[in-house]
Amino acid sequence: MTEIDIKLLQVFNEIYVMRSVSKAALSLELSQPTISFNLAKLRDHYQDPLFVRAPSGMEPTAFAAELHHRAVGLLATFDAVVKHRKSFDPETAKQVFRIAMTDISQSVLLPRLLNRLRSVAPGLQIRVLNIDEHTAQLLEAGEADLAVGFMPQLHVGFYQQKLFSQYYVGMAASNHPRLERQPSLETFLAEGHAIVTASGTGHAVIDRTLRLMDRERRVVLEVPNYLGLSDIIANTDLVATVPLRLAQLFTHDPSIHLFDLPFAVDTYQIKQHWHERFHHDIAHRWLRAVLTDLFLESGDDIAQPAS
Repeated sequence: MTEIDIKLLQVFNEIYVMRSVSKAALSLELSQPTISFNLAKLRDHYQDPLFVRAPSGMEPTAFAAELHHRAVGLLATFDAVVKHRKSFDPETAKQVFRIAMTDISQSVLLPRLLNRLRSVAPGLQIRVLNIDEHTAQLLEAGEADLAVGFMPQLHVGFYQQKLFSQYYVGMAASNHPRLERQPSLETFLAEGHAIVTASGTGHAVIDRTLRLMDRERRVVLEVPNYLGLSDIIANTDLVATVPLRLAQLFTHDPSIHLFDLPFAVDTYQIKQHWHERFHHDIAHRWLRAVLTDLFLESGDDIAQPAS
């Protein structure tokens, strides 16, 4: 033989421990002729009898004793490899999860997620990344674990799960000099608008809808994210369109007035996205389950590969 099968070493080890071919056969649940045949193959390979008959049973030769010393470690390693299963205990885990989020998700979703993790997995650390044009590459490279937001550009190789639907409402200062509490389309479009150009949001749906109506907003201000937008709106005569879940954070601010948009706008879906390399990872599955438990609107949604 040019190679030694691991099963042959298992047979050798069992004979060494049992000092009997018949007892080794019973222990391994093999026939005695099979054990004898494998022992013959080992003897031929090593050119050594390995075991000799004695009153006490099959006694190992000096070479067999040396071989057993080496084989025990190898078999233990092989057994550990065969039985290896990655485990994840949230109560003791010290893992770092890297989650790409929009600024809206950081304001709306992150606090609830952190409160849950502090309760059930106090040793975990969250590293937040901004969703941008590089997010897909970070997921592919394993440098980001999840992305949470609106990312229709993700292609084959990614999984996604809808968490909830989002839609827009209008926002203006409560003391706005011209805007009524529920403005008409003409009044709304006549005002100066502040818009957000961040990646991972559904803001483009507003202008797309208006173009279909052959209308457009008068944009006065473009900002890269929603941080500070409420202060700008509260202290100017600009108006803005903001996602409902973000707007709900301002409902107790008397300087902000929220209103329904004066035209119909499609909803868009906020999802969690991950690369297939992490699809079966037990720690990632646990984190995705936490997000699902916290934010899934409908219990019948399941993860799907991106199309």
